[in-house]
Amino acid sequence: MVRIYRQKIIIVTSRKPVERAINEELQWFGDSLGLFNLRDKDKSCFRVFIELLKSTKRKQAVSSDDLAYRLNLTRGTVIHHINKLMESGIVVYEKKKYLLRVDNLKQLVEEIRKDIDRTCLDLREVAEEIDRRLGL
Repeated sequence: MVRIYRQKIIIVTSRKPVERAINEELQWFGDSLGLFNLRDKDKSCFRVFIELLKSTKRKQAVSSDDLAYRLNLTRGTVIHHINKLMESGIVVYEKKKYLLRVDNLKQLVEEIRKDIDRTCLDLREVAEEIDRRLGL
């Protein structure tokens, strides 16, 4: 069976927070990766992300039920946000539990950069082939 892997990488450019408060910086970090949006009024995606960050720091994957309980959210809400985080390549699913793809945020940014570089190389290769076939 061939599994098609899709990843949606979003980078949003905005000014870094002036205030050096950790929550402001984490919010900016997630906003810059297109993880959080204005429709998320109760910041549930942000809260799921923070819990996953804490769990990863403890090197303990967490289930959607555990996240729902800890955050006082429905399991459906947690799954919705986890799917978005998985689609972006930030969260992985192992043994029926979730954790961040890598151990820290700096590594995460580096991995995302590598993903973008690979995608750009693939785009360039296909563009060259299309150009060649179209005689451009």
